[in-house]
Amino acid sequence: MELEPGSAEIVLLAWARHLGFDDEAFSFVSGSLAARTGERLVREDDAAESITFVRLFGRSALVAPAWAVTAAVDLSDDELSEHSALLRLSRDHGGHGLGTSALLFADDLPLFQPGGEVTVSHGHPEALELESKCPPDDVNEVHLTRMDHHFTVMDGNDSESQPVACAAYAEWQGILADMGVLVPPDLRRQGLGTLAASIAAHEALASGLTLQWRTALDNRGSLALARHLGFVDGGIQTSVLLS
Repeated sequence: MELEPGSAEIVLLAWARHLGFDDEAFSFVSGSLAARTGERLVREDDAAESITFVRLFGRSALVAPAWAVTAAVDLSDDELSEHSALLRLSRDHGGHGLGTSALLFADDLPLFQPGGEVTVSHGHPEALELESKCPPDDVNEVHLTRMDHHFTVMDGNDSESQPVACAAYAEWQGILADMGVLVPPDLRRQGLGTLAASIAAHEALASGLTLQWRTALDNRGSLALARHLGFVDGGIQTSVLLS
């Protein structure tokens, strides 16, 4: 599937706002001179707790303290996309953690039909219970319980039923649905993540939101699920935390 041009504009608007730029900074149609020429957008923020570099639909942007902006002047977009480069750049300022995430998007998805009746919970307790069954690294990447809308697939429809997969989304800048999916390791590769994600995605689409999927670049399982669902690659986000 492909992303409609208008949907790409929505994504660019959301990220411009998220990074603290003017609404039209990334726009294909009427954006800044930097956006129109492919020049990197830069915003100095000496109060920033991280260095963030984003590449999105051929645009790029850096938000960082002034010392980092100066140090990045001679680095190409390809170099800034590498987490190791940002770690080297911020070594004297305690740069650590975060890494590089793939950014994928969708404005329409095929509907995955379950084989039978499915019980879905929208409560936080079920999402918390599911997190307790998953490795901490997975829980910390997805952050299900920080999201606003939960869709937890249960293994039955009575009081003894257990959560087997959860997809959730947070409304991001009011126009994107930032999604996450979590399945316990012993229940993976059974289509449960696909089912939960499809349910959550179509609820978000019905609310008029464009879908966003962010996952660690080396998380092959998450990337494969997103592409299987119909998400398309849009860019990357590379970040380091500062002391």
